[in-house]
Amino acid sequence: MASRVPAEVPDGGWGWVIVLAAFLMSALVFGIIRSFGVFFVAFVEYFSEASSRVSWITSTAIAIQQFSSPIASALSNYFGARPVVMLGGFLSSLGLIFACLATNVIHLYLSIGLLSGFGWALVFTPSVAAVSRYFNKRRTLAMGMAFTGVGIGSFIFSPLFQYLIDEYMWRGALLVIAGMMLNLMVCGALIRPLTLKEDLTHAEAPGEGSLCCRGARKMVFDLLDLSLLRHWPFLTLVLSVTLINAGYFVPYVHFVAHAQSIGFDEYEAAFLMSVAGVMDLIGRLLSGWFSDLRKMRLVHILILWTLLTGLSLLAIPLGRTYPVLMLIGMAYGFCAGALTPVVFSLLPEIVGIGRIYGALGLLQMLESVGGLLGAPISGWLRDATGNYTASFVVAGAFLVLSSLVLFGIPGALSCSCVLPARHPQTKNAEEEEEECKSVDGWNVSVLEEQCVPIDPASIASRNTEVA
Repeated sequence: MASRVPAEVPDGGWGWVIVLAAFLMSALVFGIIRSFGVFFVAFVEYFSEASSRVSWITSTAIAIQQFSSPIASALSNYFGARPVVMLGGFLSSLGLIFACLATNVIHLYLSIGLLSGFGWALVFTPSVAAVSRYFNKRRTLAMGMAFTGVGIGSFIFSPLFQYLIDEYMWRGALLVIAGMMLNLMVCGALIRPLTLKEDLTHAEAPGEGSLCCRGARKMVFDLLDLSLLRHWPFLTLVLSVTLINAGYFVPYVHFVAHAQSIGFDEYEAAFLMSVAGVMDLIGRLLSGWFSDLRKMRLVHILILWTLLTGLSLLAIPLGRTYPVLMLIGMAYGFCAGALTPVVFSLLPEIVGIGRIYGALGLLQMLESVGGLLGAPISGWLRDATGNYTASFVVAGAFLVLSSLVLFGIPGALSCSCVLPARHPQTKNAEEEEEECKSVDGWNVSVLEEQCVPIDPASIASRNTEVA
């Protein structure tokens, strides 16, 4: 289904419907993943397994969701985002239905981790890319609004899941959640196809030829956009996000269990995650609004939020009373929520909007290493030490290290210019002379630490090069 070629990114219109759909999808995917810590305690008790083994359920789901993202990107490039997201919603629900029948932890690895995780990949990557493609000047705000679903989902689902477990046991609770997952198919149906000029420029790059004339290997290479693996700024962002992932999800697996281990009951512990979810929502909205003001570079904003998130993780073991632990959880929720829309808004500035599907897929796949190892390392440290102190200290250290890696992105050490909106065609000639564009419209010089204009006609053939 092809749409007409607009003169520029819509920056609104049907894009707000896409934002609403992405909001619901982020709530149903990551809101549920973040609230799965409530099931963690039930699984440990029912299967009599070590914390580290049960932690692999969530970690496997996160890793599969991220590692399978290039498949979602390739399918979206070929078939469009709408059918891919609808298929993902069906598979997500099917995996949770199978999980209701589990008799051991391995069955949960396969049902929740493998099948639902793959379904979430087919939902998340195309929906985020769709929001990016419909917005330009307000992209970070749109991303923040879409991702507020994660915070609202975390706030609602943590106590809801505890209630469902108390009323129907964990098997009945999973069956109810499986029914909720079918709403992802409705959200997918709202994604309207959109063709941009950048798509045509990228598709008609010199020497590329048409898809039907290429060999299978070349077609796969192009659908996955593997040339980005030679793009140094992109790889630097990937390394940073991988380190973020290694610590980012640890509280959503072990914060509830940690609170219970120091003497709070299950509802008090679940409420901590709910409050963190509310602060996550506020953080995403305020971060999106502030980032689009362009008072600071996006990379500098990302460094700030990543560092503060790491420091809040390091502080969790210091919370021995409920009010203090609540304040730390609020700080973590706000900062963790604030960094997410900035990551996905910085990405198209680095690679160009025409390559957003491939870039998102590769980013999600490569960062899956962090998501896969983070929670099990935390669980292993808990089993080895008898408490969660080392778990949160190591998780916080990963994010602090990630903030340092971000300085490797070109221009991160310079404050001479602020990167504005991403697309030159939305600016007049005078604005283009006054503002410094991103990699997809300008050449960011590492040596001179300044932004140098280049010919827009050469962008497509040079979008993997940084002078």
